[in-house]
This record gives sequence, structure tokens and C-alpha cells, in this order.
Amino acid sequence: MSISTTIKSIQDIMRKDVGVDGDAQRIGQLVWMLFLKIFDDRELEWELLDDDYRSPIPERLRWRSWAADPEGMTGDELKAFIDNDLFPGLQNLEKHSQTPTAFVVRNVFEDAYNYMKSGQLLRQVINKLQEGVDFNKAQERHEFGGMYEQLLKDLQSAGNAGEFYTPRAVTEFMVDRVDPKLAEKVMDPACGTGGFLTCTIEHKRKLYVKTPEDERILQASIHGVEKKPLPHLLATTNMILHGIEVPDQIKHDNTLARPLISWGPKERVDVIVANPPFGGMEEDGIETNFPSAFRTRETADLFMTLFIHLLRDGGRAAVVLPDGFLFGEGMKTRLKEKLLEECNLHTIVRLPNGVFNPYTGIKTNLLFFTKGKPTETVWYYEHPYPEGYKSYSKTRPMKFVEFQTEIDWWGTETDGFASREETEQAWKVSINDIKARNYNLDIKNPHQGERVSHDPDELLARYEQQQAEIQEIRHQLRDILADALSHNRDENSEGDAA
Repeated sequence: MSISTTIKSIQDIMRKDVGVDGDAQRIGQLVWMLFLKIFDDRELEWELLDDDYRSPIPERLRWRSWAADPEGMTGDELKAFIDNDLFPGLQNLEKHSQTPTAFVVRNVFEDAYNYMKSGQLLRQVINKLQEGVDFNKAQERHEFGGMYEQLLKDLQSAGNAGEFYTPRAVTEFMVDRVDPKLAEKVMDPACGTGGFLTCTIEHKRKLYVKTPEDERILQASIHGVEKKPLPHLLATTNMILHGIEVPDQIKHDNTLARPLISWGPKERVDVIVANPPFGGMEEDGIETNFPSAFRTRETADLFMTLFIHLLRDGGRAAVVLPDGFLFGEGMKTRLKEKLLEECNLHTIVRLPNGVFNPYTGIKTNLLFFTKGKPTETVWYYEHPYPEGYKSYSKTRPMKFVEFQTEIDWWGTETDGFASREETEQAWKVSINDIKARNYNLDIKNPHQGERVSHDPDELLARYEQQQAEIQEIRHQLRDILADALSHNRDENSEGDAA
């Protein structure tokens, strides 16, 4: 049975439970169980490799002790154990163990909750997990992201939009291009479930890890922050799954809630890979953590300001952003000016429609930049659909091999990308031209004229994209108006003071 089939059958069981109300609670219920199952699977491996390994979890609370036996406790006994023993024990784990791993487990369960009321249905769910999920198998580890994508689609259908799963092909390509070295500190300040970080771990292990000391350096170099409890729990689980034994550098926090100026030189990072939430709005007051020229409640823009600040000189970033960032005005114009003055925005890869379906129809871009030198030339690369494709779907997803043309064309930054040539997909724009456009980076491919299509699927896709773009423009207008009103208030207060 595939993992996706297992997850679906578990969700079907949960729907019978009166205590679980909606997909969001079903996912929350599933995730804490997944964490304990995966943690126990990893502990089996650690015990084989290290005779001195001691679990931070008391024996009676370990998955193997109460869950692994399909004929084990059930009904009211199981329900009472989970509510009165398991959760209080894990939430107060420091009384049993003071190890870093214990604090990780405790933090995971701070925001977890058992919604299910039926002990019999709980046993059915546990048995399905026990028989259907074994992440000690390498091929199943790679299915973790796909499993989360399925969960996100359920949330999407439940009306909880805003969380986007970044396709693995995109994360692999972005990490491949920034090429984080062994000791380089890598951070995703809006890490979600840790997709970019797991790609970074795999990249470093493949190219740079040769000794146990190298592995120790790798483990200390991975950093992430996620504010939502559910993705944070999944990110922690994902790190354990990918061999990060103590994922205490995956923080449950909101990086935007901290004043920008408080991020000191010692906290600068070498590499940022991220897909910041876009289209969302931060709570009132968050924007005051940023300089007045860059204040907005638009989440993606605040994150971009943070990314520029967090990078050390010579640090590299790869970021997913919507078209709205490229053509936006007001605060966005000032932000793009800052980006181009403080960083070398050397490449923008323009992705086709459908990459982020079903979450959004907004067209997206991959921005690659290096801090420390101003931009002189921006290269654009328009990523085409594979031959025969009109869009992407679950059965026809984007694949990493599609990016081979970009990789072959890329060149090296040390010689200023001297090998790059303009093609039907690639073109360059000087900084002077960009300034003349008032920092509008939404520059279409000059080598391809307007193509007229009468294909119904393409017309429908274009309509959906236009609707998404209209919504994005509404957001832009709202931000520009808010920006203008803010500046007007500032001027009035200065006048009153005089």
C-alpha cells in the first residue's frame, strides 16, 4: 500500500470520529502520530549504531510500547492513556530528560492536541500507520513531501488557503544553483515543512560530506523558522527523517515579529533558499519592526527586506516570488531599488503557469541574487513547458530534468556569467533600462511574439491566471494607498510638531 493510500484510509477512519471537526483537525491529529512513529523508527536505527543511545522519552510513552502492537490497548483504555499519560508526559519531558532531543519533542507537543474521542477508531488509525508507513526505507523518505502536498490539498479544499507546497523539482534546482558548501550556514526564515532544507541536506551530503566530522558540520549548518504549529511539527519530523538527530535549529517562531535592527552581524547567513508566503497579510504592528520606507503588511515583501538584511556580504539567495513583486509600485519600488543597489540580482527564471496549482494561478519567478555588489545586468530565462505539455498536473508534475537547459546555460558568477548567451528563452536587461522603467522587473521575452491560442484548456488556464493577476493588482493598489496614507500621516505629524 502506498503512503498516499495509507493517509487517505486514515482520514476516512477519522471522519467517523465525532471529536474531529474538519480537515484541519484531521491533519493535526495525523501529524503528531506521524512524528512519534517516525521518531521511533529513527530511534531503532540510532540504537543499532550506538550502544550507549538512551531515548529522551520514558519507555512507557515510546511508540513501540503502546502503539506498535496491533492487539495492544484500545477503546477507553487507549483514549485515557493518550489524554492523561502520553500528552502530559511529553509536554513535561524535561522532568525525565534534559537532553536537546527531549526539548525538541516537548516543543513539538506544546501545540499538539488529541481531537479523537473514540479509542476504537484511534487504534484503527494507529494500526494503519504502523503497517503503512516505514520511513526507514529510503524511497519512502522522498514521499514525505508528496504526502504533505496531499494534506495541503485537503486543507485547500477546506478553505484554508495560503500554504503553498513548493514542487521538489523547483527546490532541487534552486539549491543546486546556489550550491551551499559544507560549512556555509543555510537558512529558510519561512521554512514550512522544511522542503528547501532537506534538499540542502541532500545536496551537501552528496557533494561535500566525506567523514563523521563533515556530518557534524552539516548538522550545525541548517537553520529554519516556521510560525505555524502544523508545518513546524512537520518540518521537525522531516529533519529527523533526513538524519538531523537534534533539529533544535528549526524554531517555532515568526521571524518578522523581531525588529530588523536586532539581527546582528553574528546572525548573518551564507545562503537563503525560501518560498515566502505571498498574497497574505501580517497582523497589525508587525510592519513597525521594519524601517519606515519598507513598511507594509504584505508578507512576501517583509520577508524580502529581511532576506537582504540577513545575508552576509557574498551571501547568496534563491527566492520564489510572484509576478506582483516584479511589477509592483510604491513600497515595492523602493524595495527593488534596495535589492538592486545592495545585491547582484543576476538571474530571474520565469516559471510557466501551473507550477503551483492547485494553490494559486499567480505566475511565479525564481530570483537569484548575491549580496555585496550592485546589479549591473539582470538575466532572464523563460522556462518552457516540456514538449507536448500545456500545463502541469498531479500526473504530469514538473521534473528536475527540465531545468537541465538552464543548468547548461548558467555559467559561473566568478567571471560575471561570461558564457551566457541570449537565446529564444534567455535575454538580458541593463540596470539603466530597469531604472528607466522605475524598477519594473516584469520584462517580457523579446524573442517571442504574442501567441494566439484557441485551445479551451489554454484559454481556461489563461482566464484563471488573469483572475489571479487582477487580485494581485488589487493587493498592489491597496498597498500603494496604505503607503500614501502612511506618508501623509507622517508629514502631518511633522507639520504639527513644527
